[in-house]
Amino acid sequence: MRHLMSPMDFSVEELEKLMDLAGDIEKNPEKYAHACAGKKLATLFYEPSTRTRLSHEAAMLNLGGSIMGFSSADSSSASKGESVSDTIRTISCYADICAMRHPKEGAPMVACRHSSIPVINAGDGGHQHPTQTLTDLLTIRSLKGHLGNMTIGLCGDLKFGRTVHSLIHALVRYPGIRFVMISPEELRLPGYIRSDVLDKKNVPYEEVVRLEDALPNLDLLYMTRVQKERFFNEEDYVRMKDFYILDAKKMELAPKDMYVLHPLPRVNEISVDVDSDPRAAYFRQMQYGVYIRMALILTLLEINV
Repeated sequence: MRHLMSPMDFSVEELEKLMDLAGDIEKNPEKYAHACAGKKLATLFYEPSTRTRLSHEAAMLNLGGSIMGFSSADSSSASKGESVSDTIRTISCYADICAMRHPKEGAPMVACRHSSIPVINAGDGGHQHPTQTLTDLLTIRSLKGHLGNMTIGLCGDLKFGRTVHSLIHALVRYPGIRFVMISPEELRLPGYIRSDVLDKKNVPYEEVVRLEDALPNLDLLYMTRVQKERFFNEEDYVRMKDFYILDAKKMELAPKDMYVLHPLPRVNEISVDVDSDPRAAYFRQMQYGVYIRMALILTLLEINV
């Protein structure tokens, strides 16, 4: 039995197969419409979510399976003090596979050690968000035609942004990747990722504060919101939340073939006047998220179509 805790759980070759499967699902949805008939997915979301929870549920429903679960800790026995390990033992009796989001780093890892069904990490604190990374990789490959040899700007909350952390881990395995880290001093990429991932693998990167300085040289811009839920006080959040706002005027500085991605939700870091720009790919990104999660569910359940 296999789990997904980190994007590193799949080799580059396995990721290619997963993305190829997602591509086939996109082209031939009817072929997979009953692949998971009789199977049940449990979504255990201890934190609020729109896209991640609903895309997992949509993925299972598209495969002909069924869904169950909870959308907040308050609506589960966690509110009574039940441990993650006891919850997953219980869910293992009801479902065939589960997706878990938890505010504490490492909670899905605890779950997989006590589970008798595959566990998907759907985000744990500021640590990892592997299914978003799979979505990002599929989106980039679909838009650009490849995953290597490009300069990627990562903008916003690089300190707490688990989507950024997971994406860096995944992309450094491809040749010719270069990063531009765009953030205020207070939200810089954690030192352990710079030293243990980028420096260790000799991946070139630079750190800048101004988005305008980075835009002309990017193949891809990955925007993130400043996450209110990760701040310890309101004052720091208010001071940081408007630091970057991508608008149509700034987009004039960017190359004609530079795509903009965002894991969403956005607050105000991308102006709505960017939405009509053909380079704005964040809503297409959400659709790719359903295809890759369908492929992931099939792979973890070892279902061949």
